[in-house]
Amino acid sequence: MAVELAFVLVNPYSISKSRTGGIISRITSRTGLDLVATRMFGPSQELVDRYAAILREAKDMPAEEAAIIADHVQHNYGPNPRTGRRRRVLMLLFEGDDAIAKIRDAVGSLRKLTTSGESVRDTFGDLILDDQGKIQYVEPAVTIGRSLETIKKVLALWSEYTDRDGGLIDDGDEVAEGADVQRTLVIIKPDNFRFPSSRPGNIIDLFSASGLRIIGAKIHRMSVAEGEEFYGPVQEVLRNKLKGPVAERANAALKEEFGLTLSEEVKKQLGELVGPCFGDEQFYQIIEFMTGQRPPDVPPTEKHKPGTSRCLVLIYKGANAVERIRKILGPTDPSKAGPGSVRKEYGKDIMINAAHASDSPENAVREMGIVKPQADTIRPWFEKYYKN
Repeated sequence: MAVELAFVLVNPYSISKSRTGGIISRITSRTGLDLVATRMFGPSQELVDRYAAILREAKDMPAEEAAIIADHVQHNYGPNPRTGRRRRVLMLLFEGDDAIAKIRDAVGSLRKLTTSGESVRDTFGDLILDDQGKIQYVEPAVTIGRSLETIKKVLALWSEYTDRDGGLIDDGDEVAEGADVQRTLVIIKPDNFRFPSSRPGNIIDLFSASGLRIIGAKIHRMSVAEGEEFYGPVQEVLRNKLKGPVAERANAALKEEFGLTLSEEVKKQLGELVGPCFGDEQFYQIIEFMTGQRPPDVPPTEKHKPGTSRCLVLIYKGANAVERIRKILGPTDPSKAGPGSVRKEYGKDIMINAAHASDSPENAVREMGIVKPQADTIRPWFEKYYKN
């Protein structure tokens, strides 16, 4: 089987109903594909019309179904005609063996909706017919490309508009405005991407209880330089905080090994000497966990290159966003987190604790400046697979 790149576009209604996490969980767990890129769009009507035209001409699904989905896109993807605000559409790129067929099977057909939950559209879509079989209401949940030809055309189109219509959709339909409105950053950490699973989507589902809106999304491979800047404030804290514990542990080890009992003055000196070294080691472990690379082993000229570990950066917006997200996230130590919190459900220890969230609006700005959630990752993947 060939390694392929396929896309899923999460519809505005699915996003507004906080079904994004469930859709991602369903696709990744049932296909085994890697989620390699994400980008939020606020499509212009021009992009919508051109996308709908591609769908109408697609030969990879029945003409009736193509027309239904194209009509839905044309009327529901563009700016809200009542408010003029852009609707949010989330593009997901999946990579893996036979990706196109796997996505097609996981999403299902519009005309074969059942109540079994077998496909994404069974669970998250709707198709209501009258007694004569005429459509009264349709919500496909997502749109996809069902053939290589269609996928190439669609990704070429959306790549053309990615800078203009994609990024952080601050002015999105249903996105709150007001004095208490904040943006906050969430990173779903690399431990959730060791293999394709429902974990990232399930974590998004938990955060949906905040009532906040996702305005940006980016699969990110943090570089060592970014990691050092992102977690830089933690390093000095660790260097100072660990002096006492290191002194006590060193004293206990020396007593066990050599029968020595150190004076308080010697213990203090030992802590001052060794504590910062141990703090640095803990700092290096954090960076290695987030990037896949140990800082001392990476030459300065290589530190700005993307790391080998993958995470998902999400930007949430709404009233008191920082506090609401951190309440759902839970404390740093998962053993102290409450039931139903992200870290209680998915964390392992203080470092491998499922997700990070900014602790203040100011830190959200600082952290966003480092990981750049507005940066495009769609076009590079399109060019890698389908440019020529």
